[in-house]
Amino acid sequence: MIYNIEEGLKKDALLQIVSKMAVAARTAPKSRGIDNICISVVTDNTIKVLSDEMIRISKNSGPAFFARDAKNILSAGAILLLGVKFKTIGLNCSYCGYENCAEKEKYPEVPCAFNTTDLGIAVGSAVSIAADNRVDNRVMYSVGVAVKNLKMMADDVKIIFAIPISATGKNVFFDRK
Repeated sequence: MIYNIEEGLKKDALLQIVSKMAVAARTAPKSRGIDNICISVVTDNTIKVLSDEMIRISKNSGPAFFARDAKNILSAGAILLLGVKFKTIGLNCSYCGYENCAEKEKYPEVPCAFNTTDLGIAVGSAVSIAADNRVDNRVMYSVGVAVKNLKMMADDVKIIFAIPISATGKNVFFDRK
């Protein structure tokens, strides 16, 4: 039997890789072992929905590059979404700008410094799997804005990054015209 890489095998491979990326993000170290990371994967028609929302954002109020990124993600076989909830972890470190965690809790829209750190570590773990598997990828906050607008993740997920992946002859996510 002969398999054509463009007909099914590539899609299956990308789904396996994005699954491994999700696992890497889940098992990435978390401050004090407290997991405030939220993970989802989008494919197929949902990618088009995200692209359409990014174009709407670009036309209405957002930066022009949202439209460029919207076009780029249409070439993705899958997109990993990584978000974080803003919750204190009880270190009273004052890195957030407040005296202690109890004071910070009065301002739920302000992140605990460790929330964003944990998100960054999760993103790094996920993209390392993409790199190890030689798939094209790019971390995009623009897609995360569309995810928030469309309420594709829970309301308490405050920051969302997306990592679209593809397997083409040239990395479409770096077409930065």
